[in-house]
Amino acid sequence: MTITFITGANKGLGRETARRLIALGHTVLLGARDPERGAEVAAALGARFVPIDVTDDASVAAAAKDVAEHEGRIDVLINNAGIHGPFGDPSTLTGPVALGVFDVNVAGVVRATTAFLPLLRRSPEPRIVNVSSGMGSLALTHDPSRPESKAIAPLYTASKAALTMLTTQYAKSLPGIRVNAADPGYTATDLNGHTGPQTVTEGTDAIVTLATEPPKSGTGRFVGRTGEIPWS
Repeated sequence: MTITFITGANKGLGRETARRLIALGHTVLLGARDPERGAEVAAALGARFVPIDVTDDASVAAAAKDVAEHEGRIDVLINNAGIHGPFGDPSTLTGPVALGVFDVNVAGVVRATTAFLPLLRRSPEPRIVNVSSGMGSLALTHDPSRPESKAIAPLYTASKAALTMLTTQYAKSLPGIRVNAADPGYTATDLNGHTGPQTVTEGTDAIVTLATEPPKSGTGRFVGRTGEIPWS
């Protein structure tokens, strides 16, 4: 039985990923910082709720301890929790706002990954899926034919660029653990006011692929719905 832990899984891409993986036979541990909403969604899907706030060291440590005591290992860690930050004109951005976005989107991934590595190392086929974005791709945000080039979201794009680089560094330095990044694409979720043209199910295609593909598929990749995306 594949045991999968998903952060930020009480709505949107996280919830839909949980639903799809449960349907594929995974035991899903649904991580969320809202205890009431997290428990409600977990019960509805058939997952086990584990409280986690990826911005809080103690909360992340407690989540890993909870899983160690109950399941004893995980096979897949999906770092999905993320926030958008301000849209538009960057001239009013502040340091605290920037730190807030990076705290969730980058430092949160570091916290969760560090805490869950001992549990991943107990798996015969451990993998990490970081939910990044084409918005963090230099190539896509400079391509006028792509929707990523139209949006101005300074902190979100910068944090996702950092996350994709972080993914490559983990992939190079964690032997035996496959670490890849997923680009959901422009998906209708709360993050963008449900403006994206893709359904939430379509938006989870790359995430589910990376969580279920065979070991020979490799590590250090950036994958979208239609295949691999250049890192540049």
